[in-house]
Amino acid sequence: MGNLTRRQFIAASGAVCLAASATGQEIMTTKTQVIHTAYFWLKNPDSVVDREQLIAGLQTLRQVPTVKTLHIGLPASTESRDVVDNSFQVSELMFFDDLAGQSEYQAHPIHQAFVKNCSHLWAKVAVKDSITV
Repeated sequence: MGNLTRRQFIAASGAVCLAASATGQEIMTTKTQVIHTAYFWLKNPDSVVDREQLIAGLQTLRQVPTVKTLHIGLPASTESRDVVDNSFQVSELMFFDDLAGQSEYQAHPIHQAFVKNCSHLWAKVAVKDSITV
């Protein structure tokens, strides 16, 4: 920073922080891909019928126009490690073009019907949403 005084350095640092903050806000308002992941733990974890009913319900979510990609999965038989949690019974991974698309999905009648028709099947659901960087 050369020969900046303490006061000049603090002012410059504040400007950098303000710019970084503005950039972070911009990420939330501009068009950026959203990845939506949900993990489901069934009330009856050994029930193939319940698992298949949940999978059928998840398949209906393909019809929501803002869902660009949908992957439905089951736990993989990968090696056991401390960081791996395969205790769930079903997972889903969705891609949306942007935050607005994900928001539209949440309110869409097909998604609302899925929750109404299938929520009795799960004991727990964990959702993790992220944006592409």
